[in-house]
Amino acid sequence: MLEFRNVSYSAPNGREILKNINLTINERFVAITGPNGSGKSTMAKLIAGIILPTAGEIYFDGKNITEEGITERARAGISFAFQQPVRFKGITVKDLLSLAAGKNASVSEACRYLSEVGLCAKDYINRQVDGSLSGGELKRIEIAMINARGTKLSVFDEPEAGIDLWSFNNLIKVFENMYRRTQGSIVIISHQERILNIADKIVVLSDGGIAEYGSKDEVLPKLLDVQAGCRFTKEGV
Repeated sequence: MLEFRNVSYSAPNGREILKNINLTINERFVAITGPNGSGKSTMAKLIAGIILPTAGEIYFDGKNITEEGITERARAGISFAFQQPVRFKGITVKDLLSLAAGKNASVSEACRYLSEVGLCAKDYINRQVDGSLSGGELKRIEIAMINARGTKLSVFDEPEAGIDLWSFNNLIKVFENMYRRTQGSIVIISHQERILNIADKIVVLSDGGIAEYGSKDEVLPKLLDVQAGCRFTKEGV
């Protein structure tokens, strides 16, 4: 479904962040992890089209999307959830879910998406997506929005951030339900063992390259040791 062919990315200051990445993603759940500064969020933004590679090519469903931006990739079926969700002054939660679903979502539909992420719909459906919402509330609303889109490929950058009052089991159930509806791939950037534990494949980035790539059973045990100065534990890094 998604393929990186010799993809590299250098920041505007010339610092090389990702180096010659070759990767194919077509599994149900794929987790991308690694030490801080290893290029995880950069890879997520490359998938979404927020930034474009400085070398190499990216393919989605066999089509070269290397030069396509975030709008074209969204239309092609790629969703992206930011590590720090965006605020939209003047747009209600129901408006945002309707935009994501591509139709005027009914109240019952909006309520279903919100209840799946642990929010009481009557308290949120008419609220504006602005500074009155906490980071954790925004994160859950963004997850509900991606769920409403139901795209072939959904990318989540540290979805557990800011939702400590909401159980990991519920978050994982959202991903599992999302997969059942879309039959697409879900890419999750995370340090959390409980999220890594649901992955079909785990990609470990280090110093801008792929240090490990394989099944959970192959890769996860190695991550529980101290490697490359980065400790992975049940509570994260």
